[in-house]
Amino acid sequence: MFDVIGDIHGCYEEFKELTVKLGYDWSKTYPVHPNSRKLAFVGDLTDRGPNSLQVIETVFETVKKQVGYYTPGNHCDKLYRYFLGRKVQETHGLETTVAELKSLSKEQYGLIRSKYIELYENAPLYLTLDEKKLVIAHAGIRSDYIGRTDKKVKTFVLYGDITGEQHPDGSPVRRDWAKNYHEKKSFIVYGHTPVREPRIINETINIDTGCVFGGKLTAFRYPEKETISVPSKQAMVPEKFRAFAD
Repeated sequence: MFDVIGDIHGCYEEFKELTVKLGYDWSKTYPVHPNSRKLAFVGDLTDRGPNSLQVIETVFETVKKQVGYYTPGNHCDKLYRYFLGRKVQETHGLETTVAELKSLSKEQYGLIRSKYIELYENAPLYLTLDEKKLVIAHAGIRSDYIGRTDKKVKTFVLYGDITGEQHPDGSPVRRDWAKNYHEKKSFIVYGHTPVREPRIINETINIDTGCVFGGKLTAFRYPEKETISVPSKQAMVPEKFRAFAD
């Protein structure tokens, strides 16, 4: 039994509120369900929101204590490269996480860095749970990509089915891959592209309901196949909720 959480993007308060609504206990420093349900995260834990480092700490503990699963998103990948000292642009939300990091002492920085690197390096490119009946991939995954982890698959999982074009804000235009997903064996849970409401099409659901843009933070309960959300505490940015390209 799993509760899959959509893109948190540093919205720690909403994350905590959602897990409490789902029945998780916070008497420890991380959420634990009394009926042994486990959390699963679709990636993009950080950036743009106000409390990215708290989210990292909590997800690290959740995975470390084996009460949760994590797979990275494109923002996770970028933060990992930042921590490795590679040249990345501090834009599209990374600047907010970096600002938090710069407020830390050297010791605190080293600790959060080591935790994040451990979390990221031990994470699969996408999660396959319940004998592959449930697949969790940040931006989605094509049926013929399940089981593969090559560069082409990684690009798809992290960024979606990109066209090569860009929106005015510099973000990539993405095709609606879910329209063509017809695999019955695996149900795909993904995020990455903000939608107003959880979007079910074929055997897929997009649960990125744009919490960091003023929407909601959503969880998908499996095997029940139902969603539970809490409202965002962030300012509404309506232009971030986009349709897919045809």
